[in-house]
Amino acid sequence: MNVEPLALDPGVLAALSAVSSGTITTVLLKKGLRNVWLRGTRPLAPGQPRVVGRAFTLRFVPAREDLATPASWGSPISTRAAIEAMPAGCVAVVGAMGVTDAGIFGDILCARMAKRGVAGLVTDGVVRDISGVLGTGLPVWCQGTAAPPSVAGLTFVGWQEPIDCGGVAVFPNDVILVDQDGAVLIPAALLDDVVAAATEQEQFENWIMSQVEQGAVLPGLYPPNEENRARYEASRKKPR
Repeated sequence: MNVEPLALDPGVLAALSAVSSGTITTVLLKKGLRNVWLRGTRPLAPGQPRVVGRAFTLRFVPAREDLATPASWGSPISTRAAIEAMPAGCVAVVGAMGVTDAGIFGDILCARMAKRGVAGLVTDGVVRDISGVLGTGLPVWCQGTAAPPSVAGLTFVGWQEPIDCGGVAVFPNDVILVDQDGAVLIPAALLDDVVAAATEQEQFENWIMSQVEQGAVLPGLYPPNEENRARYEASRKKPR
């Protein structure tokens, strides 16, 4: 299966860019989805921006000696070919089975992704050539770095198909939001509901924080009792 990439609505992108990954996990938990945080997706560098985009998936399987060779890099089914299919604004999500001793991408591949306007790279694996990768400016979330190339421990098998990344099922065109806490998945079918609920949750938690900064105690505030819920609703009606 090779799914056509979809663009993300600019309004949705703007709304989610103001929401944290923590808020998204809370909203999805309320909808019954617990397994949405991609394990091992840590920021490669401090201060990386929050990134939101449609998932463009890539999948690795265990290395098999007749397939995982340097010659495979020139194959029609290769990471190089996959990168050329990535649309601007997507988030490349790479299922690497949590392997940490073979770098899935290095500086040249990351540079090409940045040139194509890819919003970020998320993987449960590792990258190589870290100084060069950082120099590309491509935001990367991964488990760290390793010098050996991908074929030392992995075989690339395809793109734009369902993958396992960090123990989470990621389908092409799901939405990925990633920040300093890591990557969280928003199922494509739930996107509109999640955006609305997350925007409201973020506004509410900002109000809670303002109350805490003014010295309010937490019992009855977080979660709110009827009195504090009414105060919050009243604050929303005040002119800004």
